[in-house]
Amino acid sequence: MIEFAIIVPVFLLLLMGMLEFGFVFTHNLSLEYATREGARVASTLSDGGSGATAATCTAIDQDIIDAVTKVLKSPGSPILGYPNSVAWIKIWQSDASGNPVAGTINTWLNKGDGSLTFNPPASPVWPCTSRNAIPPSDSIGVSLSYTYTMVTPLGAIEKFFGPSGPATLLMTDKTVMSLNPTN
Repeated sequence: MIEFAIIVPVFLLLLMGMLEFGFVFTHNLSLEYATREGARVASTLSDGGSGATAATCTAIDQDIIDAVTKVLKSPGSPILGYPNSVAWIKIWQSDASGNPVAGTINTWLNKGDGSLTFNPPASPVWPCTSRNAIPPSDSIGVSLSYTYTMVTPLGAIEKFFGPSGPATLLMTDKTVMSLNPTN
């Protein structure tokens, strides 16, 4: 009985840890797929010319946001149950190492209405002009931020040692793709 009393809590902690890891992994895969789909759409929608306007950029960005939210809202998506947990989606011009070029990040903030809809930036800072030339082709990046709320009682154990409130984990993902050349 004593051995059983010592081993069961350790076994349950390992079991809860594996279960929670599975949930986190599933949510992370959905985020990766969503940013990849957004970047794929972005790589094909570039203007490629010098006549792009802020309205054109907002329309292109809206198509990218629609591609990301389509994945997040798809049946079976674990993110669907937590629509306000996606805080923002960012779209930017990328340098050779995959980092945003200074002054090119368009940040779309979640409206928080439970429908996974996003407010466009007041004025897009990336003007969408000359997005792709050969060589070198520009790259575009799409990232998002998601707050994962723990599902298993493991979160309660974590909160026993930490601050009050729900046990959460901040998850971000980004995908960078080269823009399809137009000329």
